Amino acid sequence: MNEISQFLRNLDGLIGGGPWFVYLLLGTGLFFTIYLKFPQIRYFKHAIKVVRGKYDNKHDKGDTSHFQALTTALSGTVGTGNIAGVALAIHLGGPAALFWMLVTAFLGMCSKFVEVLLSHKYREFSKDGTVAGGPMYYMKHRLNIKLKDGRQIKTGYWLGGFFAVATIVSSFGTGNLPQINGIADSMFATFGVNKMLTGGILTLFLGLVIIGGIKRIAKVTERLVPAMAAIYVIGAVGVIAFNYENIIPSLKDIASHLFTGSAAAGGFLGAGLIFAFKQGVNRGLFSNEAGQGSAPIAHSAARAHEPVSEGLVAILEPFIDTIVICFLTGLVLLSSGVWNEKFENKFELTDTVVLSGSYSDKVMDERNALANHLNNIESLPLFSGDLIIENGLMLNESVTVLHARSVAEDVKLMKGKKNYTGLVKVSQGRPVYKQGVFMKGSSLIHSSPLTAKAFMRGWFGRWGQYIVSLGLLLFAFSTAISWSYYGDRATVYLLGEKWILFYRIIYVVGFFVASFADTTLIWILSGITIAFMTIPNLIGLLILHKEVKTTINQYWIDFKKEHPEEKCPVK
Repeated sequence: MNEISQFLRNLDGLIGGGPWFVYLLLGTGLFFTIYLKFPQIRYFKHAIKVVRGKYDNKHDKGDTSHFQALTTALSGTVGTGNIAGVALAIHLGGPAALFWMLVTAFLGMCSKFVEVLLSHKYREFSKDGTVAGGPMYYMKHRLNIKLKDGRQIKTGYWLGGFFAVATIVSSFGTGNLPQINGIADSMFATFGVNKMLTGGILTLFLGLVIIGGIKRIAKVTERLVPAMAAIYVIGAVGVIAFNYENIIPSLKDIASHLFTGSAAAGGFLGAGLIFAFKQGVNRGLFSNEAGQGSAPIAHSAARAHEPVSEGLVAILEPFIDTIVICFLTGLVLLSSGVWNEKFENKFELTDTVVLSGSYSDKVMDERNALANHLNNIESLPLFSGDLIIENGLMLNESVTVLHARSVAEDVKLMKGKKNYTGLVKVSQGRPVYKQGVFMKGSSLIHSSPLTAKAFMRGWFGRWGQYIVSLGLLLFAFSTAISWSYYGDRATVYLLGEKWILFYRIIYVVGFFVASFADTTLIWILSGITIAFMTIPNLIGLLILHKEVKTTINQYWIDFKKEHPEEKCPVK
C-alpha cells in the first residue's frame, strides 16, 4: 500500500503538482480575459440580472432555473476548501498566498464563463426530456479530427470518455469520501459524536436527496447554499469586526510580500515567492474549480434557449466562492493573529519531521536555516536512529522536532492517556510509532483546526468553533450532493441511463464507509483525476476560442433585438 501511495504521489507531482499545470490554468484564464476583453467585469451586472430571472423565457428547455443551477454548482465548490483550504494556503505560503488565490479566482471567472458556455451549447436531451451536459459533450461534437477525404476520427468522443471516467473517480475523491470523512472527524472532535453514527445519518439524507435526480438536488441546494453562506459570513464578520484594529495591518501584510514571498513572523518561518504563488493558485483551483469542468455539468441543466446567458451566470461562482468567502476566511485568520501562533495539539505523523541537530526559531541564523529547509532551498540533516523516551520526554540532546512547518515546543510522547517510556525508531526524519503511541506539543496548526481557533477570537467567543463545525458539515454535505450529479451525468455519457441507479448506490455506500475509514489514498488519487479533468478541458477551450467569441457576439446581436430598451454592456 505504501508503494502504491508513493507512486500516486509521484504521478500527482508530475501532473497537477508540476509548475506547467499552474501556468496552463492561469494562462488559459488570462488568454480569455484579454481575448474577450474582460467579460468578468463588463458583464458582471448583466449576469446578476440573468440570475434574478429578468430575461427568463417560459418556453426555455431544461431541468433547473438559472438560480438553481448557480446554487447547485456553488454547493459543489463552496466546501472544505473555503474553510480548510484557505487556512492551509496561508499556513504554507503566508499572507501573500491569499492574494494569489484571489488572482486565480478573477481569471477563473472568465474560464468558467467559457467552459459553461460551450457545455451548455452542446448539451443533449434524453427521450424523457432529461438533460445531460458537460465538457464531454462539447468534446464529443467539436474535437473530432477531420481528414481530407471528409471522414472523421472520433477523437472527441474518446477524449470525452476520458474526461467522464476522471469525473466519476473525482466524484468519489473530491465530493464524496473526503467530505464525509472531514465531517465525521469534525463532529467527533467538537461534539464527541461517533463517526459511524454521523456517517449513517448523513448517508440516509444523501440517499433521499440524490435519488430524486437534479430537480430534487436543485430544490435542496437553492435553500441550503444561501443559508450556509449566511451563517458562515455572519461568523466571519463577527471575528473581523472584533479585531478591527488588525484589518489594515493584515491587508498590508498581504500587499507587502506579493513579489518577495512572506517574511517570517511568530512561529511562521517564512515562504518564498514561488512557494506562496503555487500554494495560492492550487488552493484557488481546489476552492472554485474554475477550468476543471465540473460546474458546467450542473449549468447544462439550466433552462435557457441559448448558452451565453448561462455562461454569464457562471461568472458569479468564483466571485462568491473565492473573492468573497475565501477572502473573508483569510481576513479572519490574519486579523485574529492565529496563523503564526503555536497551539498545543496532537502531531500528525505526515506533518512531523525530526532533524539531526538543535535549532531554534528565536536565533536568526538558525531560523533562516530552518526556513531554507522548509522551502526546499538548502536541506538540513535528518535524524535516523532511536529517540530515547522516559516518562514522555525525549532524552536525546541534539535533535529538533518540526511539526506543521514550525519548531515544536514542549514535546511529549504519549501512549493512550499516559506518558510513554521506551524507544521510538526514526528513519530519515520520520518517526515509526508503536501501536497507541503518539507525539504532542505546541506548534503551528493548519486547515480547519486553525480556522476554528480564529473563529473563537471574535464576538462569539468559544461558540465560534461551532460555526466552523456547522459550516464544515453544511459545506461538505452540499459538495457531496452536487458531485453525485456530476458522476451521474458522466455515467450516462459512458454507459447510458440504465446505469444511473447502480452508480448512485455505490456512491451512497462509499459515503457511509468513508465516515470511519482512512481516505488518504483516495485523496491522492483525487488530485490526479482533477488534473485529468482540467487538462483536456482547458485544451479544448483554447482550441474552440474562435467559436466562443462568435457565439458571444451573436448573443448580443439577438439581445439588442429582443430587448431594445435595455442598455447593452457591449458596443
